[in-house]
Amino acid sequence: MLRFSTSKVVATLAVIVIGLALAVPSFFSPEQRKAFMASVPSWVTAILPTRAIVLGLDLQGGSQIVLEVDRPDLLRTMSQGLRDDVRRALREEGVQADGGIQITPRGVQLRLSDPAARAKAMPKIQALSQPITDAVLGQTGARTVDVREEPNGAIQLAFTDAGINARVRRAVQQAIEVVRRRVDLGGTTEPSIQQQGADRILVQVPGLQDPQRLEEQLGKTAKLEFRMLADSAAGDVDMLSSRDAGGQKVPVERRVMADGADLTDAQPGFDQKTNEPIVNFKFNLRGAQRFGQATSENVGRPMAIVLDNEVVSAPRILQPITGGQGQISGRFTVQQANDLSVLLRAGALPAKLNIIERRTVGPGLGRDSIEAGKLATLVAAVLVICMMFACYGVFGLFANIALIVHVGLILGLMSVLEATMTLPGIAGIVLTIGTAVDSNVLIYERVREEVRAGRSIPSALQAGFDRAFATIVDSNSTMAIAAVILFFLGSGPVRGFAVVFILGILTTVITAVTLTRMMIAVWYHRFRPKVLPI
Repeated sequence: MLRFSTSKVVATLAVIVIGLALAVPSFFSPEQRKAFMASVPSWVTAILPTRAIVLGLDLQGGSQIVLEVDRPDLLRTMSQGLRDDVRRALREEGVQADGGIQITPRGVQLRLSDPAARAKAMPKIQALSQPITDAVLGQTGARTVDVREEPNGAIQLAFTDAGINARVRRAVQQAIEVVRRRVDLGGTTEPSIQQQGADRILVQVPGLQDPQRLEEQLGKTAKLEFRMLADSAAGDVDMLSSRDAGGQKVPVERRVMADGADLTDAQPGFDQKTNEPIVNFKFNLRGAQRFGQATSENVGRPMAIVLDNEVVSAPRILQPITGGQGQISGRFTVQQANDLSVLLRAGALPAKLNIIERRTVGPGLGRDSIEAGKLATLVAAVLVICMMFACYGVFGLFANIALIVHVGLILGLMSVLEATMTLPGIAGIVLTIGTAVDSNVLIYERVREEVRAGRSIPSALQAGFDRAFATIVDSNSTMAIAAVILFFLGSGPVRGFAVVFILGILTTVITAVTLTRMMIAVWYHRFRPKVLPI
């Protein structure tokens, strides 16, 4: 126990020095760090750590936005998709609806006056009503669409309440992932994105004091489609506004040649001929095949590049584009090209999101919270240090040194992992200050028992550390299990607390056991006491 190899001493000290060095930048403001970086040679900045702990929304302020799925818009999209499914089912059976297929507020309706045609098509139409499956309960017994036949030959297909709610839940889950990619690609740090209620999403972005650009990115559906311009407004076309035409509406075929779901990359750039900002895109194999076939069949015709039901540009196809790559131009500014590339890389939203609440949290509350957290941490540390020193003397001093190193290692690990420090995280540090010395208390009390039993000093120290180690592992393991469950099942502030607590448990092994043991060994070899001051 009292013998430490040189390599073990060097390794332990190296880990501690590196961990504390990683924590140093967090004690200085961004302006001070920037001034230091500018005053030293570049090779120094390449060696020294410069990454500081990321503060959460409750500490540094930022932007908070609540998004809500637009149910009417989602229902219209669902109805349009149902109309296409019915049309395809009728086409497969060779049946023509009387007067076409009309969209209703909750679905579609059609008329099949011929009994034979209706009997032939009904199995296909009935198959469009699928059972609703719950992720936990499995099939619930409810169905997505209610199919009803009228005496006059009309057929009503209406979405059920359960079907609409299931589609809204799925849209929220998909939208959370898209929003997360958009916010992350925007260069922000540690955003908090979570579901709120049945159809809302709460987005919190620390450090962002101008939410306007965030609102623009999150509010856009970013649905990209490649269609052909129609020769006239007659037929199966949509009238969409065009940037090239100064906002006037132009006829666009409804048939989609390719869409943004097949994009693998989108990057801003500049046109080599006009030097205008553009967006370069790349398709996957499926998209490249569809895009190549569409351009091969329509050489000489203008192709409409439609983004959120607006024609951003309509270039003429001069030759087949079979390489799966292309560019989007539309009189963009540099910022617009950057934002569009971010949106396309993140993917399209499954439904329109409405911003129902926006809030900018100022840094004043953050400063007050930080000062209150600092005071709580300082008071807790001082009381624990005084108690350990009063109870265990010089051994308490060793425990206090290990405690200071313990807190420094937590901050260093949070810096390198880019973990967010929140108010619950500060509470986690205060809690780990108390739990960190628990290991020392267990060891010291065990050493006392061995001394009372008549053992020699080296033997008592050895037995104290060895026999208390199993208890330390057991107690920290149970706390680690609880912290891991909080991290994976919790969200927002709960996860912030769990991260700090998990890091505190890991650093306890280095500080309360290894570091304390090494300091006691050095002290014993230096002074050779006849009686342990414990």
